[in-house]
Amino acid sequence: MAKSALKLNSTQKFVEITDIFENVVILGTGNACIIIEVQATNFELLSADEQDAKIYSYSALLNSLSFPIQIVIRSKQVDISSYLNSLTSEAKKTQNQALAKQIEMYRSFVAELIKVNTVLDKNFYVVVSYSSLEKGALGANQALGKGSKNEFAISAKAALHVKAETIRNQLNRIGLKSDILEKDKLVKLFYDIFNEEAIHASHTQGSQNASVVSGKEGK
Repeated sequence: MAKSALKLNSTQKFVEITDIFENVVILGTGNACIIIEVQATNFELLSADEQDAKIYSYSALLNSLSFPIQIVIRSKQVDISSYLNSLTSEAKKTQNQALAKQIEMYRSFVAELIKVNTVLDKNFYVVVSYSSLEKGALGANQALGKGSKNEFAISAKAALHVKAETIRNQLNRIGLKSDILEKDKLVKLFYDIFNEEAIHASHTQGSQNASVVSGKEGK
């Protein structure tokens, strides 16, 4: 077996995800989950009454749960090098020298600003889980592959969608929009998570060559 393949296999041992069935993430532990992306709201801009209403609604959401959830906040450093390059390009193209000078001044300001302050993009997710034990011995057998290959995934999807709609209805009452991530977005999300350092390096070098799952092993 090639050395690169050995490295990839050794890294994949630490990845619990075995498959994605439509919008359901199948885990190697006999569990599955659905990921709900929640749009943020600027709490500080709300009035005191609106803030209290959201707090009480959030409290009601938590108290209404009959199953566990996981709330994930992901902070990702934003690469704005392409934006800075576009400003430089615009300054060169314009025939108005005064405007070109203003653009260059603005570009310098932004460049200095990001040296002092890291620009972060925050994403918010609610993870709803499903365990094969929820269906007793039948679910355990499906998770272990003793039934049809898709039986476990289909059972997990049915149970998870009921839970997910409960969460989304509660979020809607708070005034928060939410969406269940579909397969293409799930793949992109996990790709970004497992290759965050490689992607950041490729942006810096202007390269897009990154493996699906990267690890520090063997470097």
